[in-house]
Amino acid sequence: MNWYIRTKLALTEDAPIVKPYDENLWAELSDARAPVEASLILLEGIHRRWVDLFRSLSEAEWKRKMIHPDRGVFILDATLPMHVWHARHHTTHITELRKRLGW
Repeated sequence: MNWYIRTKLALTEDAPIVKPYDENLWAELSDARAPVEASLILLEGIHRRWVDLFRSLSEAEWKRKMIHPDRGVFILDATLPMHVWHARHHTTHITELRKRLGW
């Protein structure tokens, strides 16, 4: 969700500084223990919007930048492969956990 918003910020502002957050603290909030179905619905909707947005970008828009205070400059065309890897990484964690726990 944060990266979708960051993508939109990069497209609508000149090299915006994006806000970092503590992922571990976010994971401790009560909504993180809600049934997974709500998260999957949310994720599917965000990914649909994000795909539509990415498909609409011009060559110049792919070169837009955002600045992360801790991680430096991100250019949009470099973020897509990063997110593909990240999604596959999380999918592997989930499928391996399912195997290990016999789900």
